[in-house]
Amino acid sequence: MNKTWRIIAHEYTRHVLRKRFLFSILSVPLIIIFMVVLVFILMNLQTNNTPIGYVDQSGLLTNPLPPPPPDPTSKPITMIPYATEAEAGAALKSKAIQAYYVLEPNYLQTGQAKLVFLEEPKDYAKEQFRSFIVANLLAGHPAGVVRRITEGNNIIVRSEDGSRQMSGKDWFNILVPFIAGVAFIIAIFTSSGYLLQAVVEEKENRTMEIIVTSVSPAQLMTGKIIGDIFIGLTQFAGWIAFVVLTVLIGRHYFSWLNAVSLSPGMVWLVVAILLPSFVMVAALMATVGATVTEASEGQQIAGLFSLPVWIPYILIYPIMSNPNGPLAIALSFFPFTAPLTVILRAGFTIIPSWQIALSMVILVCSAMGALWLAGRAFRRGMLQYGRRLTWGEIFGKQRA
Repeated sequence: MNKTWRIIAHEYTRHVLRKRFLFSILSVPLIIIFMVVLVFILMNLQTNNTPIGYVDQSGLLTNPLPPPPPDPTSKPITMIPYATEAEAGAALKSKAIQAYYVLEPNYLQTGQAKLVFLEEPKDYAKEQFRSFIVANLLAGHPAGVVRRITEGNNIIVRSEDGSRQMSGKDWFNILVPFIAGVAFIIAIFTSSGYLLQAVVEEKENRTMEIIVTSVSPAQLMTGKIIGDIFIGLTQFAGWIAFVVLTVLIGRHYFSWLNAVSLSPGMVWLVVAILLPSFVMVAALMATVGATVTEASEGQQIAGLFSLPVWIPYILIYPIMSNPNGPLAIALSFFPFTAPLTVILRAGFTIIPSWQIALSMVILVCSAMGALWLAGRAFRRGMLQYGRRLTWGEIFGKQRA
């Protein structure tokens, strides 16, 4: 067992301490940060912060309250009062303002205001003036009434037993299983690619001949697969830390992030479903590495494993439309599609306990079978150089 742990430590450190692994962890956050910064830059280039004027003939804005702060993605726009439309029109022609509103004497009865402009203001500018008007219309009303009106409708749909509920504010929580599944699968195939390449390289440079003199094939393969699992978990943990940090910081600027949460039950489900999937894929990658003669050939074959894994996302619409339908249930019991299907279904419905248990049993058995297959392929092919190990040789008699 000590040798197994040495192999785990060696396999883990040889990849994690490399620059390319650090780049693989940082690549996803850096791409996200780049896209967010690019969006903000484009928004700022299109932002017009020129003040907006208004002519109040209704008396609503005689002693106006200041406008509420805008969304963090927008800069505040100054509201300038004018006594007459002639003054506002002159300011508009001189481009001192980008537009002006006219609140006619019957505005409190009709709720209609006239907007005058040379170039129509953007929606964010109109929204800021609307918030300015609403704040003054609600002046003096109880805080609960103000909050109810400004927040709008919030329809909540609850399951019959009350164990699940969903509302318009929970839209991000629906995406959490989707994002977690994608990130975990990317981590699985990235780290498993390291394992495949390592096995093939050790066969090519004949390192296997030296290794097997001091450790059994079973210990070697077990150590490599466990080390590969820790590599993937490290990568996944790095991305999770980035997301958590982003949410914690973003809550100070974006109120909708306060609704982001993940139930402990969902966390345990993700862990219980994805860990055996991780073992299964890693073992299959090791099997491919033991059967081929070149790393490029192994990567091509291993790429076929990714196709069935992504089937649930290809069929995401029927799964979302009927998460307890025959298609979703069938995909939950197929080893390659089960991880993402179960996670997606959990975001939209209550999955019966027996289906979760059966899916986990299938995944655990598949992982154990993949481990057995990897060990057998490794023993049969570790000393074969320049020749591919066939599947018949893995399950049958080894060629002399």
